[in-house]
Amino acid sequence: MRLLHTSDWHLGRSFHREDLLGAQAAFADHLLETVRDERVGCVLVSGDVYDRAIPPVDAVRLYDETLRRLAAVTRVVVISGNHDSAVRLGVGSGLLDSAGVHVRTSPESVGRPVVLDDVAVYPIPYLEPDFVRSSWELAERSHAAALTEAMRRISEDAAPGARVVLAHAFVTSGNVEPVVSESERDIGVGGVQMVPASVFDGVAYTALGHLHGRQTLREGVRYSGSPIAYSFSEERHKKGSWLVDVDAGGLREASFVEAPVPRPIAQLRGTLEELLSDPRHDSCTGHWLKVTLTDVKRPSGAMERLKARFPHTLVLGFEPSASVEGERTWAERVKERSGVELACDFLDEVGGEEALPEERALLEDAFTHCRQEERARVPAPRPGERGTSR
Repeated sequence: MRLLHTSDWHLGRSFHREDLLGAQAAFADHLLETVRDERVGCVLVSGDVYDRAIPPVDAVRLYDETLRRLAAVTRVVVISGNHDSAVRLGVGSGLLDSAGVHVRTSPESVGRPVVLDDVAVYPIPYLEPDFVRSSWELAERSHAAALTEAMRRISEDAAPGARVVLAHAFVTSGNVEPVVSESERDIGVGGVQMVPASVFDGVAYTALGHLHGRQTLREGVRYSGSPIAYSFSEERHKKGSWLVDVDAGGLREASFVEAPVPRPIAQLRGTLEELLSDPRHDSCTGHWLKVTLTDVKRPSGAMERLKARFPHTLVLGFEPSASVEGERTWAERVKERSGVELACDFLDEVGGEEALPEERALLEDAFTHCRQEERARVPAPRPGERGTSR
């Protein structure tokens, strides 16, 4: 049985306000092409189909279209992730089974496999510990406890052949440091989110979702990562899916199939003049960019000037380099300045001129009014209590 492991589609997500639906549709085309070319017997989608619980209409339409196209040439197993609404994603799952599309979103389905020839696929939807703790009588409130119980239920099933598991969680291995990205939502429960890879011992292949970078925790425990970069922290990621061969004897081989890149991303750092003139940056003119300026003083019109050379600049930050000798840091310079003085500095910065006397007077009145309102909100001390100062 040849499987294609993918996850974290996040349909409906944008990239710093750039619409990604076209790129996600291109990935769907690539997925279908890979299934046909590689004769894939089943596509495994390990959660986070959508980016949010109530996805945009266009994202739902793309998901529906992708499932119909895949169902015409292969079988599909889908689980819900922490971004998905389990109820919404699971609508019609009973009917979809007859079409060869097996969507599993309920904890009650855990332990019941989708049997594919001599391979039994066990989908484990994202398990919120607080949601299953009582019904599953978990000893502790953690993702490890929830997945341990899920695997216990799977181990009790008597389906023959090699076992493949889908799960959506933060899984760690003692000898591999998991690679996290800025685009992943924290699923910690009181700080307890990590699940040891040993929970999946005895399984031929575990298709993981949640982390957006591809990674191999063990030979048979892998993250496919997201098919598209969703943050600049993923600049060096290779995006795609795992092509996995499994038979009754277990895992035979796994290879990575790279996905098309809608537009490369990069991060640039330096002074504005350096970035605008250095020929080394010529290759980035078509990239989505995050630019950090290191000029000692913020240059005026920086974004417009950058976009003249780099039209796809999306994020602009400012981190001054080491200040000139004897100059105090920003924190030191504002420490003893009043709110009115800081507001006047702001007007000077954005307008290029000092605040007029009448503008300064208006600011002083506004700050005085705010202080008076703040004092009015402080309750008077009760008899016998000390007053508090602010």
